[in-house]
Amino acid sequence: MIEFKLPSLGADMDEGKLLEWKVSPGDTVKKGQVVAIVDTSKAAVDVEIWSEGRVFELLVAPGETIPVGTVMATLLEAGETPETAKRMPRAAPAPKPAAPARPHPSPLPRAGGEGVVSGRRRISPAARKHAEELGVDIEAIPGTGPDGAVTLSDVEQAAAAKVSPAKTAAVPDKQAEMRRAIAAAMSRSKREIPHYYLSEPVTMRRATEWLAKANEGRPITSRLLMAVLQLKAVALALRKYPEMNGFFRDGAFQPAAAAHIGVAISLRQGGLIAPAIHDVGEKSLEQLMLDLTDLVKRARAGSLRSSEMSDPTITVTNLGEQGVAAVYGVIYPPQVALVGFGRIVEQPWVENGALTIMPVVTASLAADHRVSDGHRGALFLAELRDLLQQPENL
Repeated sequence: MIEFKLPSLGADMDEGKLLEWKVSPGDTVKKGQVVAIVDTSKAAVDVEIWSEGRVFELLVAPGETIPVGTVMATLLEAGETPETAKRMPRAAPAPKPAAPARPHPSPLPRAGGEGVVSGRRRISPAARKHAEELGVDIEAIPGTGPDGAVTLSDVEQAAAAKVSPAKTAAVPDKQAEMRRAIAAAMSRSKREIPHYYLSEPVTMRRATEWLAKANEGRPITSRLLMAVLQLKAVALALRKYPEMNGFFRDGAFQPAAAAHIGVAISLRQGGLIAPAIHDVGEKSLEQLMLDLTDLVKRARAGSLRSSEMSDPTITVTNLGEQGVAAVYGVIYPPQVALVGFGRIVEQPWVENGALTIMPVVTASLAADHRVSDGHRGALFLAELRDLLQQPENL
């Protein structure tokens, strides 16, 4: 028996709502096949399956909201039959927050300043402060800590799962939910990941001239953008500095075998999403341009695949088109690095002892100090800079 569970489609996802099954009991499924559509706080995602077999039971009904990791369906392996297989209980829906406890008229501080007792509930000052920052009602959050204490994790889960109507009355529910999910993930990132930041000005004259020549005679719809040169250069730089490419899980770094680069995409309704383009280092610039165009289109239409959401190994954010000179991003856990590019600006530049005007972009790196240090980060940025001086080799 093979269990098909709701995958995590990003660090800011705790649960998902099943919108539609694409398979029925008795169907044979293959690896990579889309079997369901699940709604997250950001988009409706086509969920793929990575096992082969025959669908035995569908344990979740469309419309149900379930936590990540819940068994959604079971498959029969080779040799199994419906008569010999053991049926599983149906999945329980995601729990709803408990009713708020009645506050005591005079809360008393805990010994040593560890927290406060509110009625019969314990709430640490850090959890209370974080709840205020995220705009959630601390009294309505069920505690999972010792003696029912409300923890930081409880606050973040409540923020991701619940929208406060008092603060978002004029904002569409989906947008408010997305902002809370992003806030929870980024708060976790800054709390858990020891970030360090580096930046490097990169001359772009050769790249812009090469790109202009490469686009001569191309129709507008098939012209290459500077973004694909930057993506390819990042992927090639990762080959020399693999500690920037992978995940930090269970207290250890897990390097990735390929560069699946998450691309930060702004959504029309607000917020952003960072699905992956797979195997960037192995693709031509033309193919990357096709992939990027398709990814942006589907992200804004709410039609992404689960593999694009769950396995980015590093993220690249490019705010140049918004006119920003530099961007210093927050790492998206469990990734260990993020690369940013600002806009290309003309500025004074000394080359071979002579003063000239040069198009320059600021490339930045946010990296995880548990995995790499500033020396390796600087070498990575230098490699990225040098690769962008040789666009013909990309």
